[in-house]
Amino acid sequence: MKKFLRSSSIRKIVIISSIFFVILGISVLAGSAKLNSINIKFSNNQEITVITSKTKVSDILDENHIVLEENETVTPGLDKEITNTKTIIITLKGNEPAKVSENIKTEINKEQILEDYTNITEKIETVIEEIPFETITKDVSNGSATTRNAIIQQGKNGQKKVTYKISYKDDIEILREELSSEIIKEPVNKIVQVQTKSIITSRSSYSRTSGISGQSGSGVYKVTAYCACKQCCGKTNGITASGARATANHTIAAPRTFAFGTKVIINGITYTVEDRGGAIQGNRIDIYMNSHAEALQWGVRYVEVEVLN
Repeated sequence: MKKFLRSSSIRKIVIISSIFFVILGISVLAGSAKLNSINIKFSNNQEITVITSKTKVSDILDENHIVLEENETVTPGLDKEITNTKTIIITLKGNEPAKVSENIKTEINKEQILEDYTNITEKIETVIEEIPFETITKDVSNGSATTRNAIIQQGKNGQKKVTYKISYKDDIEILREELSSEIIKEPVNKIVQVQTKSIITSRSSYSRTSGISGQSGSGVYKVTAYCACKQCCGKTNGITASGARATANHTIAAPRTFAFGTKVIINGITYTVEDRGGAIQGNRIDIYMNSHAEALQWGVRYVEVEVLN
């Protein structure tokens, strides 16, 4: 009887030990298995996250009881291993995401890089650039229904000195980088004044036979043009009878009845009487131009002239 009990005790110890080793083996296997968090996106825009130790797409879907419909497809494919993105996308057929290579290997060709830079040259260049002037309009018409624009000050572009670093490839400019900039001459704004338009009545109107009437001297004049060439002036230094240097859009020659410095408006531009001329008498005014070609182009015109002072 004692022998039977001893054998029975030994059998129990063996069974318990076997169970212990089986449990220990399962724990070791579970501990060694790598668990991944996988994001599964469905074709209806829903998504879930599952924890699994499996890596094959079909196994992961089966484990989570996910069955593809006939009109659905999966990325990566069912027979593919899960990638580093750890994402499975289920879409309707025809709407598959663009395939992106996961292992793109870019080979760097040293000779190609050297060739790209061999023909690139750099040059430092300093140039003079114009600074455009601005136009400022001043309205002094006080709401008058009849107005005209008078140029009070002519605009002049300024200048700046700019230094660039220019890159060329095969003598073709590919890059221009500004290094420094220095203003040489500030631009002069053009000033346009909106004035009440003077109305010339029949009493002060012009007649080719009677000349100009009216006490102010305003009226219609025979207006010609000249330049600083020998043909126009008999000299080329551009010095006027008043001693000032003639300037386009500023200087006019007028009869002696106009004192030097008198301001007149012709075609919206304010001129100053600074010159005389043997043929400039009576109802004639000569406008100074920059070139003989411009003077010839002007020709002879009969224009309304307003005397300001």
